[in-house]
Amino acid sequence: MNRANWFAVAPEGAKAIGALHHYVVNGTNLPSTLIHLVFLRVSQINGCAHCIDIHNRDLIKEGMSVDKAVLVSVWHEAGYLFTEQERAALAWAEEVTRVSETHASDEAYAAALAVFGEKDLVDLTLTIAAMNAINRLGVSFRLKPRARN
Repeated sequence: MNRANWFAVAPEGAKAIGALHHYVVNGTNLPSTLIHLVFLRVSQINGCAHCIDIHNRDLIKEGMSVDKAVLVSVWHEAGYLFTEQERAALAWAEEVTRVSETHASDEAYAAALAVFGEKDLVDLTLTIAAMNAINRLGVSFRLKPRARN
């Protein structure tokens, strides 16, 4: 089934989400690699093939090894590959993306706050929220990955 091109149908909505994405990527102190790492993990949880493809490519372009990129979904088991900040960001990304289950627990908040501080934690949470919104559109309207056979 063909689905609507949400960019064309609701350009003002696309512009609004684009503005949040722009802020996250360009207006925070979060490292670019960390942002794309969080984008990737959130997209994996949400099952957005389009975004998983894009953010894997972005991470590899930024110098992340393929070995590390393919283990993002199992970072708990491969924690030694990730920095303390990356592990904290991935844990908070999972907590916030699964908020209906976790309710963003006090323990998870305290752990993330200890690594990021208030401003960066708010920006990290906006990063997670932005990708969750984009994933919901990508999955709902079946955006295709760039990958080719």
